[in-house]
Amino acid sequence: MAKEFKVPPVAFPQAGNPTAGGPNIQQRRMAAPPFQPNSGIPFMSFDIGSAAASTSSGPIYSGPGTVGGSANFDDEEPLLEELGIHPEQIWSKIRSVLNPFRVNHTIHKDSDLSGPILLYMSFCLFQLLAGKIQFGVILGWIVVSSIFLYVVFNMLAGRAGNLDLHTCTSVVGYCMLPVVIYSAMSLFLPQGGIVAIVAASVFVLWATRASTGLIVLLADGGDEHRGLIAYACFLIYTLFSLLVVF
Repeated sequence: MAKEFKVPPVAFPQAGNPTAGGPNIQQRRMAAPPFQPNSGIPFMSFDIGSAAASTSSGPIYSGPGTVGGSANFDDEEPLLEELGIHPEQIWSKIRSVLNPFRVNHTIHKDSDLSGPILLYMSFCLFQLLAGKIQFGVILGWIVVSSIFLYVVFNMLAGRAGNLDLHTCTSVVGYCMLPVVIYSAMSLFLPQGGIVAIVAASVFVLWATRASTGLIVLLADGGDEHRGLIAYACFLIYTLFSLLVVF
């Protein structure tokens, strides 16, 4: 005869009854509260919604050039002028060198290096097109020639000389225009021929005439030494023309 045992019923927690499973199940189902920053710290108390609304309503920075919350760039200077580059002034100085017999020295009183750098880079580019990589050589000769002409003039003028190195470099650079033109023409001329040498002589005399006139008119004490100054300028531009010829 089988013996019967009485088994107590097992009660399982139901999905809709959170208290049926006892205190442990209720503790597991209770979600942990999100982290709340301490309101006592100034930089931790913020509202994301209000910050987004404030940034979308207008610009954050409202400087002196703003009108009605929007930036006004009409009164701002062009970028080239802020960098000290004046294209109209550079073009006027280049045009003044085109006529070596009537060089306008008044526009060269405000010396700059933007135009000379442009002409130097053009000269290097034409030499590169001719198969001559001479960037370092040209840059070194430019520095040496400017210092050479500056020292020669001030030694000749003595105490009356007022030619500074910046003006001297600007004049030497702008008067490189004939040599740059000759460098561009040499791409279509026979290399090392009589025609190239004659053309080089013409352009060297052109550059010498223009640079001598500018230096004598811009600085004091150069009228009585015009011949020696012209000889120094002739040596400088002859040196650059030899880079093109050979």
